[in-house]
Parts: sequence; C-alpha cells; structure tokens
Amino acid sequence: MKKKNILLAFLAAIMFLGACSDFEDINKDPNAANEDDIKVQYIINKAITDAQQDPHIAERAFVLYWRRAGRQDRSGGINLGTYNNDWSSDYYNYVSGWMKSATQAVDLAEKQIQKDEFAVEYDRQMTKNLKEVARIWRAYLMSEFADNFGPLPLEAFKGTNPEFSSVKDVYYFMIDELKDAAQKIDVNVKAQDIDKKFDRAYQFDFEKWIKYANSMRMRLAMRLSEADAAKAKSEFEDAVKGSIILTADEMFAVKERDGWDPLAGVMSRPWNALLMSNTLNNLMINLGSVKSADMLDASYASYIKPKGYMGKRFQNQFSTYTNDPSIGFFFDGLHNTIDPRAYKLYAIPGDFTSPDAQFTSEDDLGPLERSVFADKDQNNEIATVNLAFTWNTMPGGSWGDMSAMNQIIGSLYNPILVKKYRNHSQKRVFFASWETYFLLAEAALRGWTTPTSAKEAYEKGIKASLDYHGVSSFYDTYIASTDYNRVGTSVKWDHTAEPPATVEVDIIDGYTNQAAKFAYKFPVASQTSYKKALNDQMTKVITQKFIAQNPWLPLETWNDYRRLGLPFFENMVVENPLTNLPAITKDNVKTTQQPDFFPQRLKYPASLENSNPEGYKQAVELLGGTDAVLTPLWWARH
Repeated sequence: MKKKNILLAFLAAIMFLGACSDFEDINKDPNAANEDDIKVQYIINKAITDAQQDPHIAERAFVLYWRRAGRQDRSGGINLGTYNNDWSSDYYNYVSGWMKSATQAVDLAEKQIQKDEFAVEYDRQMTKNLKEVARIWRAYLMSEFADNFGPLPLEAFKGTNPEFSSVKDVYYFMIDELKDAAQKIDVNVKAQDIDKKFDRAYQFDFEKWIKYANSMRMRLAMRLSEADAAKAKSEFEDAVKGSIILTADEMFAVKERDGWDPLAGVMSRPWNALLMSNTLNNLMINLGSVKSADMLDASYASYIKPKGYMGKRFQNQFSTYTNDPSIGFFFDGLHNTIDPRAYKLYAIPGDFTSPDAQFTSEDDLGPLERSVFADKDQNNEIATVNLAFTWNTMPGGSWGDMSAMNQIIGSLYNPILVKKYRNHSQKRVFFASWETYFLLAEAALRGWTTPTSAKEAYEKGIKASLDYHGVSSFYDTYIASTDYNRVGTSVKWDHTAEPPATVEVDIIDGYTNQAAKFAYKFPVASQTSYKKALNDQMTKVITQKFIAQNPWLPLETWNDYRRLGLPFFENMVVENPLTNLPAITKDNVKTTQQPDFFPQRLKYPASLENSNPEGYKQAVELLGGTDAVLTPLWWARH
C-alpha cells in the first residue's frame, strides 16, 4: 500500500506537469505511467519552477513578509510584531510542497539507480547526478522553511515518521547534504539539449551545481557563526576549498515571465507600491561620494541640493519616538551624493515621464501637493509641499495624531522600485557572486582560513554589485570614499574612524522658510543592536551586503540582521503603544535596541496545531520558546 501511494503521488505530479508547455512533447498516457517511465528531471523542474512563487504566494511571503522584515520595503505588518495566519498557512503549504517534490526526485532517482535497468549509459550517469541536484535544491528549500518557521519535520524526508527536528539538527543535515551531494556529482556528464530545458537555473551544467552547493554551504555555515562558532568555521573553511560562485554567469537565477504562474515576477503585483525602506535610504544617503549630478542628466540639475543640506525641518509634525537619526525632516529635492545603485533600484518620486516609473500620474498615487498642519483636526495649515522630484522615506510604526497633521508621512511619493523588477523581465536571483565575496570578507574578519583577504573580497563584492546594476564606472570613487552615510558608516575599507557625535548641517526651518543650522546626531553605537561600532569593517561588509541583496534576497537581509544586528535598522515609531511589540516604549525607543523590538520568525499556521497536535507540541519544544513572531531562532543573535 505504501508503494502504491508513492506511485500515485508521482503520477499526480506528472499529470500536473503535463499541462505545462515544457511537456508538450510527452505523449504517453499519464494513467499508464510507472516509475520507470518518469524522468527525474521532470520532477526537479517542478521543484525549482514552483519555488519561484506564483503571484498569490509571492505577495504574501516574498513581499509582505520577507521584504518588510528584511527592510527592503517600507516597514509595517510583521515589523510591528503582527502576523497573518492565512499568509503563514499558505506559505507553509507551498514550501512543504516544494520540498516534497524535491524529495520525490531524490527517491525516484535512487530507485532507478538501484534497479539499474537503463537502456543507455547516459541515462544511468545522468540519473546519478540528478539525484544530487535534487538533494542540493532540497537543502535550499529546507533552509527557506527553517529560516522562517524554525523546526521542521526532517525525518519526513528520510522516509520515516515525520517527527520535527531542531533547527540545529536541520542545519547540520543541510550542510552534510550539500557537502555529500557536491562530492558525488560527476562533472564529466554533459547534459543533452533535450534535458537542459528542465533546469531553469543551470541547464544541468553540473560544475555550476557544485559551485552552488559549496556556496550554499558557506551561507549556511556562516549562519551558525554566533551560535555554533566551531562548526561554522570548520564547515566554511571546508566549503571554500571547493569551487564556488565567483562570477555573474555562475549565479543561481531563474528567468521570470509574464502570466499567473510560478514564473511570474515575485514583485509584479501592481497594487504593491514597493516603496524604498527608511533603513536602506539611511544607508545610501551620502555613501560613496558619487554625485547625483554625475548619475542623472542635466534636466535634474535644479532638483539636486548642495552637499551638507539636510532638508526642511518640521520637528513638531514628525514623531521623535524612534531612533531614526533622520527624523523630523522633509527632503525637498535630490541628494547631492548617494549610493549609485539608488537610482537604478528606485524611481524618482513624481518623475512620471521616466521609463523607470511604475506609476505614471497623480491618479495612481494621489496629489503631489501635500499639507502640514498645526493640529490633528487640520484647522491651521502651516505649509504646503510638492513631492515631485523629492527623496523621502518614513519609518513605520504608530504615528498617532501626526498621521493627520503631516500628509507627507502616509504619502506614496517615496522612491518606488523601478519597473524592470516588476514587469517579469528579469531573472530572480537566489545566490549571486557578491554574496560569495561578502561571506569571504566576513569569514576573513573572523580569522577563518579563506583564499582571499577580507579587503579584497569586500571590494570584489562591491564591484560585482555595481556591475550588476551597470554603475561600475563609479567604482574607484566609491571604494575610496570616507563620507559617512546617515548612520555613520563609510565605504573605504581602511577608514574605520567612528563618526563624530554630531555634525553641523544646513537646513530650512519649515515654519519660517528661513535657512538655519542644525546639529545632526549619528546613532550611538552602544545603543544599537550590534553595539560595537558604526564604522568597523564588519559593519562595512554587512552594509554592502545588505545593499547588494536588494531587491532579490530580502530573506537573507532579514537573516543577517537576526544573526548580527547589522546593518542599522531603525526602531518603529511608538507615538502610541505597539500592541504586538510591548518591549518598545517611549522611554526606551530612542536609546535601546533588543531582539524583541524586531520580528524573529513566522508563527506556525493554526492548522498545524489542529491537525497534528503532538507534532506541533514537539516543534514548539524544539523552538525553545513560545510559538510567536518574537521568539528567536537557534542561530539568531541573543
């Protein structure tokens, strides 16, 4: 009966795949198929394709959970400690299905290898390699599950009872799987053209699959750096002895396409504004000494502000109950210098004629003219501002009465993700060369044995990211810059001087419209989650890694913050108490950061507790805390 159920599961998978265009040449009756007729590459294709996320789950997991928690989008939702059971349930079911497909591919390959009834030698060797590819992809999918929920039923993928395993055990298993699979791949096997189309990432170039496996092992090993340092070091050092992802053509990425299927763009839903996060904006402003005038054509010249200008100050209309160092200001133009990737990632607000603009009129985003009032009843208008060709972001949280007093706060005229990342025209990146280099840089800083110095890896990571965005012409200026961004970090590797406590900037008094001076205060290092420094080399590495991972890898930016407290994430505004973040108060929001100020995981869906109470109880016990958004995972910083 068990064998029959397995066979039926495989038949169901192939019947589903038969509806796709990639399988139009399959003329066999699915109902007559048996395990010998099913090719492993078909199921691998399903496992990889489905995990690209159709628009339904992409909006819920990638956009509303990961982009927010990873601070690639305007803060809200999960950053306020909230969760949506329907979203979590959908994602839980989807990712479980992806892992199931990958496991089916592993199991089927093993059965076919053991039976050894291949008509030609190519099929024998190909199937052996495909088994290892499926194991590698399954390890990634398991990491995705574990980094969201925590403990998972590891034994389910070994063919035994689906008991939950701890995050530590899951990580040890994934790392072992990646190492073993990479070692067993035969690179002398060359995929035939008829098979290549079933691998959307690498077309079954097995040398690249080995590089992906080793690079993934580096990523997972580094995840253990704060919780299991000896294991992290030994596994990382072993992984870098093998071939790893070092060039753009080696990155694991899958081409998106228009439509409503798993290959539709993960950020393609037009109702998702995808606004630049306040976190990213504070990191990018002034970083790298590259002038806006050198990145934009002459038509933008009148909007670019002088260096050292902070904006218009409306201190009574912006909440001060946050540790965002830029709070209280409206920036009425474009910054004199900004990270060169900023304009490649985000469209200038109100620039409706730009080919990068997703929204093309005030009908999409509301009026450009906005008012600032003296009170919440909007009886006394203090000022009117035009949001076109300005550059502003806002921290999330509870703004209280100021939401009515200040129409800038809720405006959608923030920098918005450019069209090319929203129109199904790109490849979704899962692992890129820049991540490899930043992992190497971090490892070298930790004193681990690496094939390159920390500085060299750091600068190569920056170069890879600038190349990706087509702004490598600014590389020399960028890496030599000692200018501090809004949170006190510079680019130049050897420039580790901490920023001054304050720096004098030019402002406009929003109430009098007169020029004035202002003492800008950088964050205080000891009051941040990282606590050590604002401009040390570890902060530089993770800052650059964070910027480079935009917009494709928000789960990784969330992972790095949970692990290290880097880069600087501002606290939520707490003008009114935040029900689901009770640890943040008006008394501590300006001077403290701690893990329970930030989301740590997704809560298991309610259906798990209802359908499998024993399994759910076991999962929570292994989690080491309550099943809550604020309970840290094992590898996360405490």
